[in-house]
Amino acid sequence: MARLERLNKYLAECGVASRRGADQVIADGRVKINGKTVTELGTKVNIYNDTVAVDEVICKPNNKSVVIMFNKPKGCVTTTSDEKGRKTIYDYIDITSPRLFPIGRLDYDSEGLLLLTNDGNLANKITHPSYEITKTYLVKVAGEMPEHKLAQLRKGVMVDGSLTKRSKVKLLEFKDGISRLEVTISEGRNRQVRKMFQAVEREVIFLKRVAIGDLRLGGLSRGGYRYLNEYELEYLKNL
Repeated sequence: MARLERLNKYLAECGVASRRGADQVIADGRVKINGKTVTELGTKVNIYNDTVAVDEVICKPNNKSVVIMFNKPKGCVTTTSDEKGRKTIYDYIDITSPRLFPIGRLDYDSEGLLLLTNDGNLANKITHPSYEITKTYLVKVAGEMPEHKLAQLRKGVMVDGSLTKRSKVKLLEFKDGISRLEVTISEGRNRQVRKMFQAVEREVIFLKRVAIGDLRLGGLSRGGYRYLNEYELEYLKNL
């Protein structure tokens, strides 16, 4: 029996990475099909007869989705290892099975809500731009934020050569030379919120993600994590 499936989709179902992440794993020459290294992104695999391995470890599809919510502290990276010897998120997460990978990223100086999963298809759904899943941040910037700058951010600013989508930006407080804001975006560009404020000549001095869609960080302590419950998992699958 033959059932052919794109290799990146199969790797996502095995929990290796999201589909886009799996493309990079393939391109890096880390994948073998029946003992032969494969680097072509359009490769298809016979899910019944082929043996697929990543870094010499055979991959099998996951039967159950696992998602955890992690409150990432400032001062660690969203990777499995770091060439500079910095802490990673896995220094805080004491889970060895199933293998969990992050859905999106938070940079070294940012903190807050990060989801990790073994479900590559779910990760692809949450991060793919077409679904426009919202992310909400608490932001502190140096200086005042006059209305015309807030209006610019809401309408869209130029980031890396293209205009950002409309966003929600609410000024919560201005005190002691610091503006505190709540920002909700529906994109996931690299360091997007920081770059948005750079576009209106303001420096972000604090950035914390507090929500992804309707999932909120709540009272989870810094460096703490918990498994999502069935209701939360169902919510993600129905996005």
